[in-house]
Amino acid sequence: MYYSSGNYEAFARPEKPEGVDHKSAYLIGSGLASLSAACFLVRDAQMPGAHVHILEKNDIPGGALDGDQLGQVGYVMRGGREMDNHFECMWDLFRSIPSIETEGVTILDEYYWLNKHDPNFSLCRATQNRGEDAHTDKKFSLSDKGAMEIMDLFMTPDEKLANVKMTEIFDKEVFDSDFWLYWRTMFAFKDDQSALEMKRYMQRYIHHIGGLPDFTALRFTKYNQYESMVLPMVKYLEARGVQFHYGAQVMNVRFDIQGSRKLAKRIEILREGRTENIDLTENDLVFYTNGSNVENSTYGSQTKACGLDGEIHEGGTFDLWRKIAAQDAAFGRPDKFCTDPEDSCWVSATVNTLDEKILPYIRKICKRDPLSGGVVTGGIVSVKDSSWLLSWTINRQPQYRNQPKGQVLVWLYGMFSDVPGDYIKKPMRDCTGMEICEEWLYHLGVPADQIENMAKNSANTVPVMMPFASAYFQPREAGDRPDVVPEGSVNFAFIGNFAETPRDTVFTTEYSIRTAMEAVYTLLDVDRGVPEVWGSVYDIRDLLNSTVQLRDGKPITDMKLDLKRRIAISALLKEIKGTDVEKLLKERHVI
Repeated sequence: MYYSSGNYEAFARPEKPEGVDHKSAYLIGSGLASLSAACFLVRDAQMPGAHVHILEKNDIPGGALDGDQLGQVGYVMRGGREMDNHFECMWDLFRSIPSIETEGVTILDEYYWLNKHDPNFSLCRATQNRGEDAHTDKKFSLSDKGAMEIMDLFMTPDEKLANVKMTEIFDKEVFDSDFWLYWRTMFAFKDDQSALEMKRYMQRYIHHIGGLPDFTALRFTKYNQYESMVLPMVKYLEARGVQFHYGAQVMNVRFDIQGSRKLAKRIEILREGRTENIDLTENDLVFYTNGSNVENSTYGSQTKACGLDGEIHEGGTFDLWRKIAAQDAAFGRPDKFCTDPEDSCWVSATVNTLDEKILPYIRKICKRDPLSGGVVTGGIVSVKDSSWLLSWTINRQPQYRNQPKGQVLVWLYGMFSDVPGDYIKKPMRDCTGMEICEEWLYHLGVPADQIENMAKNSANTVPVMMPFASAYFQPREAGDRPDVVPEGSVNFAFIGNFAETPRDTVFTTEYSIRTAMEAVYTLLDVDRGVPEVWGSVYDIRDLLNSTVQLRDGKPITDMKLDLKRRIAISALLKEIKGTDVEKLLKERHVI
């Protein structure tokens, strides 16, 4: 497997790998990483679809990319996905997946046209004082000291950030800024989580810093992620004979390890109360999505709280990863991510408005009609003075194809579920859906004497607790996440957001798809380059632009620096005077 850039290999079809007709593949889980791996197996590795088996313990595919109606409970979305134009592997895949709405059109075409005709941007990024615009006004409000702290992190080698928390890098100069309000709520980072992952995010999205305050950097699907992404992939795979095995809970994968050589020999499955074994040879490839940020999700309802289940249960994905990791050190260290649910948990909720009463308060804040069919909030609206650190968003409506006309689905989440609310004096995890809606309505500015009635009769709210929602961001070091294909592995690969691939960032659809692509291309020796992570971190134009944008348009020559740095900048400006470098710095407003 190797990386490529440019469009030379992007449009090429690889030759059929030798011996692929005699190979089979078993994919543990049916989340985005597994579905993507299956697509790459049949499209690029040209494996017969009937040889591809997806083992899923639940009765529906999709993993964290859900969008569902739970019986009499109501609509529920555990999370949302923010995408950008430089998800190179994702768009490489979706250019081949047909739309399930329009014949002759791909998911990429559909997505591209939608976001061209209806570009995303926010008109109110944050509120305070019960629905008032917080007037962050696209500013980061970073002090010179805070900007230097961010720059220092950006330039620190990865090995020096092993197990380092952001609280060891940043102080109130960053944590009290609007920059951190935008960042922590958009990506769900907590102050004491990984400085290494924070650095990766900074470098990965440096070209989008200017679009962070108003979400112009983002793009969204038309419907919920299950209907817009998962269903088209499933239909594509089913049409090619890929085998979906629902109710198949993988309990262990046994390996034959001889020195550095690692061969997966048996998959142990529990199905309908019976144990089954799949014996494997070198021609049987195994792709495992290790870990999940939606593991142990507990659902509440309008009248029921969701609680918290932070235990590792037998047959769960972290339990399986533990069993695999116990067989070889190269298989990672799952306990680094799954043993502190109090730090990694948060609660989300889906609010389904049932009439018009709540909509005027939404319109006042987002300055758009939520029933227009177009962009509404343009991303999350964060409640700056919420003790739960509540954020909410309304994507294009309807979010479900069968959604009743005139109803709006709102997704909200709170990062701090263990503290009392500002209106409902209970921790978020202990609140019913109705109580969470009351807290949200309070922060929308609904009069106090109308809040209870609206939450009860004008909305249905379904909360979900995810104990490992931000487990991806726990402080870590090399080896905690296993390589996509561990050294010496013959027929086994890790995929998904707890596998390790260079430069890219977890908690993204791109990461799931990239690891899947790398795994398939490596194990089957597909002779086509995997698109490298977009190289904006190496583009001097993006670096200069971000330097100015992070400082709200002020040139670096205005910074209050220590004597040593002032002397260095003065000497540099003298050296470049009259050169193209000076011209470039002036064009980018750096000086």
